[in-house]
Amino acid sequence: MSLFPNYQRDSLTFVKGRGSYLYDQSGKKYLDFGSGIGVTNLGHAHPKLVQSLQQQAASLWHTSNLFTQPAQEEVANLLTQASQLDAVFFCNSGAEANEAAFKLARKWGHEVKGVTEPEVITFSRSFHGRTIATLTATGQEKVKKGFSPLPAGFVIAPELSLYAVEKVQSPQTVAVCLELVQGEGGVYPVPATFIGQLVAWCQANQILLIIDEVQTGMGRTGEWFAFQHYGVKPDIITLAKGMGNGFPIGAMLATSELKDLFSPGSHGTTFGGNPLAMAVAKGVCELLQEPSFLEQVKKKGQMLLAHLAQSLHPLQIVREVRGLGFMIGIELSHPATDAISALRCKGLIALPAGDRVIRLLPPLIVTIDELKKAVDLIYQTLSVEEEMGENDAKLEISE
Repeated sequence: MSLFPNYQRDSLTFVKGRGSYLYDQSGKKYLDFGSGIGVTNLGHAHPKLVQSLQQQAASLWHTSNLFTQPAQEEVANLLTQASQLDAVFFCNSGAEANEAAFKLARKWGHEVKGVTEPEVITFSRSFHGRTIATLTATGQEKVKKGFSPLPAGFVIAPELSLYAVEKVQSPQTVAVCLELVQGEGGVYPVPATFIGQLVAWCQANQILLIIDEVQTGMGRTGEWFAFQHYGVKPDIITLAKGMGNGFPIGAMLATSELKDLFSPGSHGTTFGGNPLAMAVAKGVCELLQEPSFLEQVKKKGQMLLAHLAQSLHPLQIVREVRGLGFMIGIELSHPATDAISALRCKGLIALPAGDRVIRLLPPLIVTIDELKKAVDLIYQTLSVEEEMGENDAKLEISE
């Protein structure tokens, strides 16, 4: 093996994807409720996106950001219209988008707020990336082990409360960054009351609000962006994952007040916003714009959450079913590894989120029949697990 062993890979190999399904080398079909960790929002091999990429690939791949690229302006306009923010920086990944957001916040802190050592507040259970800065910003210690010394400039609030934020605030605080559904941390939607308090606090204290929409953005929760569920407007948002439906792309969006801080030479990227990425991203944005598309996503997400809650309610091993749109977590009373493996054997791809949570990220194009099939498979699998647990308990007692 010539690869680093940094991924704990399953031996399963997929060779084809169509719509909501993946196919392995033997031809076995899997309903994909992982979506490449929330990436293939529009399913596999979407005809419009395939056509867009093929046409662009036959024309022009790369020129660099030293030259004008009209497609970037087209996609930026689509994103600013959808978000009501004003400026877009294109990059290649969610971590790179978050890096750009932190740099912009620090620049604003130096030049506008006049602080010398800017700090950004983040939260426990958060996940913002794997670069040195973004893993430092992440609230989960497991991603930081072995990578010290970590850079200064980030402080972690231990819970989603204004009290926790105020406890870690300092005169150097320039921004607060959070995900509105903490996906990697266990699929925890942020309480609306806290968001309202946090927005008011940020405005009163002249502190920027950064919303990490890397996983929640691009329709995943039934809106273009998760912040639209809460009726707030952040200063900065970050995007990636579903933005390219599998093609590497990321973006940072900000308000007009922040736009000129990224003056020529202050930040950049070699590949960000290249013609291939823009062709796919434009196609994704146009599909999300189609009448009633996101409304259907929202309705189907609510249906899936309700059906899971109802179906799994009798099972003692299920502690909670929670989520927003098509980001759903099923928390168990024990590690979820065996259940996820069993679901895979039955033909359903699901993901872990922490040790005890089954994470479901269906494609936005999933049908109602496919949702019902997934609920049935999950119920069957967890029912068997519960029965086996009860039998083991009886065996221990008899022994």
